[in-house]
Amino acid sequence: MVHPELSAKAVCYLTGGLFTACGAMKLVGYWSKDLYRLAFQFDLAFGLLSLLLGLVMIFHSASIIRLVYFTTGMVALTDGLLKVQTALDSRRFGIPQWWLIAVTALLTILFGLLLIVRPFAGGMWLLRLMGLTILLEGILNLCVGICTVKSISRTDARLYVGGER
Repeated sequence: MVHPELSAKAVCYLTGGLFTACGAMKLVGYWSKDLYRLAFQFDLAFGLLSLLLGLVMIFHSASIIRLVYFTTGMVALTDGLLKVQTALDSRRFGIPQWWLIAVTALLTILFGLLLIVRPFAGGMWLLRLMGLTILLEGILNLCVGICTVKSISRTDARLYVGGER
């Protein structure tokens, strides 16, 4: 928490190292002495891709970290917009907690937009904002589940499938 930007870089370096190692292993597998090479037929392309991705993550970690912020923001924005529609549909069905879904969805949209636009540059604030955005995503999905999912009893289920009363 003291230096979150270092933590993000460390994760990026570690992931980049793992991709690089995986790519190297795939290349070794491709050039193995297997007679048919069917098990390793895509290992040249996949190995090169993994190796290049790993190197990009190691040498351009700042760009990768920005991409993570942007992607998280886009996911939150998209899910929030879709959940606004869920809230409006819930209102139409007469679900009394529709407003809870709407408010949480609007907050998720706001936080998603902030992650995309990044009006402030500090790494610590961005990581906190990303954590809050992910937390809001969870709360939003929990609200939707609690407020809109209605299970029916076995007796009621028989009525839906043409069973006896």
